[in-house]
Amino acid sequence: MNSNFYFERECRTPSSECYTILSGEDALGRVDIHFAETVVHATMSIAESLTDEEIQDLVDTVDEELVNSVGINRQEVIVHVHQGRDLGVYSTRSFQGNGGHAHG
Repeated sequence: MNSNFYFERECRTPSSECYTILSGEDALGRVDIHFAETVVHATMSIAESLTDEEIQDLVDTVDEELVNSVGINRQEVIVHVHQGRDLGVYSTRSFQGNGGHAHG
């Protein structure tokens, strides 16, 4: 699949993966993928600048590059897409001098 999107893995568990969505040098959002028995559930949070066509391309790219590459037998991929602006990354730890979030 020819796409302008690529992914950088942030974490992996036995049944899930989390990626930053990138295009060139720009981070456009993140996708969390959860592998159930026959259904793959994904939650995608993306920049508000993406068009409907770009969102569909991104969903197709996630299916092709991330879900298919795992090699599981799945019957359906369900993607919940949330579009808006990034408010930062928050943590329960105290980060000195920045109000409790790691960056933003």
